[in-house]
Amino acid sequence: MKPAEFYMRDRSLQPPAHHPGYKTSVPRSPRNALLTLQQTVSEITGPTFGHDDIGALDNDLTLNFNHGGLPVGERIILQGRVLDENGRPVPNTLVEIWQANASGRYRHKKDAYLGALDPNFGGCGRTLTDANGHYFFRTIKPGPYPWLNYVNSWRPAHIHVSVFGTSFSQRLITQLYFEGDPLILKCPIVQTIPDQQAVQQLIAALDLNSAVPMDCLAYKFDIVLRGRRSTLFENRLEGN
Repeated sequence: MKPAEFYMRDRSLQPPAHHPGYKTSVPRSPRNALLTLQQTVSEITGPTFGHDDIGALDNDLTLNFNHGGLPVGERIILQGRVLDENGRPVPNTLVEIWQANASGRYRHKKDAYLGALDPNFGGCGRTLTDANGHYFFRTIKPGPYPWLNYVNSWRPAHIHVSVFGTSFSQRLITQLYFEGDPLILKCPIVQTIPDQQAVQQLIAALDLNSAVPMDCLAYKFDIVLRGRRSTLFENRLEGN
């Protein structure tokens, strides 16, 4: 049986690639109209990943960069489901995350922010969804950090997410925010999104049912790949 093509997403809900208020989108955005290409077998099949590709601590960022101690900051659980455009679970798909530490500092040689590096926090993790499309990470809640968009610009606390889906056509790269953060609606990147319901899709909800008493809070973030109401692909129209 020939694999079926994926649904087109509703571009009216997606942010424009060019948005002057988000300064780095200006040099990075396309200048010509985008082209829609016919999907081929290579776009609608693979890649696939097996459990042998995942280490036992890959989804626990509180332990997977341990150098003799625990990382500093608020311990949290991040969990949710990966769904397709029909609301069905996407099992056995690779979910990767990367983030700043509790002080808002990335472990990257080009991050010049004065926030302290944490010797026990690497800021990267990965996992495979289960049969019900569920994923789970244990990590440290990232801190906000300043950036050179305009005077006194601060990014809200956020975690970057990459999901492969069942094929390259479903691949999604996005970022999630945390419920109750006052910086979300002040962020120039968030302000590129024209639909407020779409903004809410990028906010991980506090999930007390998944929290661990006397240990950590939890946040739930479901991810929808392609189709109407798909999770936003950062601010790039050429995505998923």
